Amino acid sequence: MNVSQAVMSRRSVRGFLSTPVDPQVIRRVVETAARAPSGGNLQPWHIDVVGGEVLDELKAIMRRRLAEAPAGEPTDYDIYPRELPSPYRDYRFQVGEDLYGALGIPREDKAARLLWFARNFQFFGAPLALFCSIDRRMGPPQWSDLGMYLQTLMLLLREEGLDSCPQECWAIYPKTIGEFLGLPHERMLFCGMAIGVADPDEKANQFTSRRAPLEEFASFRGI
Repeated sequence: MNVSQAVMSRRSVRGFLSTPVDPQVIRRVVETAARAPSGGNLQPWHIDVVGGEVLDELKAIMRRRLAEAPAGEPTDYDIYPRELPSPYRDYRFQVGEDLYGALGIPREDKAARLLWFARNFQFFGAPLALFCSIDRRMGPPQWSDLGMYLQTLMLLLREEGLDSCPQECWAIYPKTIGEFLGLPHERMLFCGMAIGVADPDEKANQFTSRRAPLEEFASFRGI
């Protein structure tokens, strides 16, 4: 698989087979992804990989937490700007409509949508989970390093025939996940990720999110 194929085939998978992930593969991918760009070579990412009985324990904890605190916990950062302007608001709305359209869940069925969203916290049935955290003293440039690390990791997973779903939703349960992982106070949870083999029969995997046309986001000068 070349880089272009990995990029075009990477997507947020929301339904996984129970096929286990080889521990040596995930170790190799996590290590190799650290060749991602990092300003000043700070390498600000910290990665926790969770599987097996430990993942089963976390899933059980999250079933309880969703019942106890369905709105989540006090967060360390805003996943989206509080006043999200157009066109970003439109992009977010469209991907939601496309996803729930593929699932056959109408907008007015709020209960069904919430039930589906709760599957995030079971990693959509994936056999492996990953969490990314960062020192609280780091700023926006280092947060961009996290994105480059995670993108590199997801492309390497595609090379291995694996799929993923990056999940910022875990940021709404920072206390629960921080305690579970034993994160020191100075380290902030950024996101989670589900990893495994995509279930081809899952309806949520039948759609591909749209992207804006080139002329909406790029300008070319002198060429």
